[in-house]
Amino acid sequence: MRISDDRYSRDRQSLEIAVRLIQHEARTLTIRQWTGLSDDRIRKLYRSYVADQGTRRIPRHRGKPPRQVAYFFRNPHRHFQAAQLTSLYIVLGLLKISALGVESRCEPRSPASCLRLCQAYEAYAALHGSSDHLSFEHAWFLLLALVHSREIGISICPGCGGVRLRDLLSHRGAVCPHCEQGSLRLPFVEPGRDEAGEDA
Repeated sequence: MRISDDRYSRDRQSLEIAVRLIQHEARTLTIRQWTGLSDDRIRKLYRSYVADQGTRRIPRHRGKPPRQVAYFFRNPHRHFQAAQLTSLYIVLGLLKISALGVESRCEPRSPASCLRLCQAYEAYAALHGSSDHLSFEHAWFLLLALVHSREIGISICPGCGGVRLRDLLSHRGAVCPHCEQGSLRLPFVEPGRDEAGEDA
């Protein structure tokens, strides 16, 4: 009896996670990777969740999932949001920064890891409300890219002490975009003169 109860609990948890991922507009492939549910069962769950419960229309995304790390460095706004999400991954225990680099605490197909990923994304999305923010698929890809550490890495900004993302394939500055922009706004002072323009 206990074996059947455990199986029922696992199935129920998989369905609950799948619904949560559907709410975040995750692709069928992503849901299958996390839950182990078949494509057909995910589609039926989607139709049941959207049509039968009368919830808001949730778009289904088709095609290939995000795979370009350059997306996170497209502009300072995107860079900041990706760093913000990375900070939440660290706080919630999905990632750990050590002397060896970035260590993954995320276990594929682990319900606990998936729930922490959802919690991180929901906290991140709540900070931005209805404003433009990273999609769940980009958030999942960011976590994968950080775990693999081939194109993107994590460091601490010497200016503000915050988490900074590094494009490992380019030679970007040592500070985060926020501090970099702040330094650009500092008034220019000629050598030998103070800020009022008088000789020192």
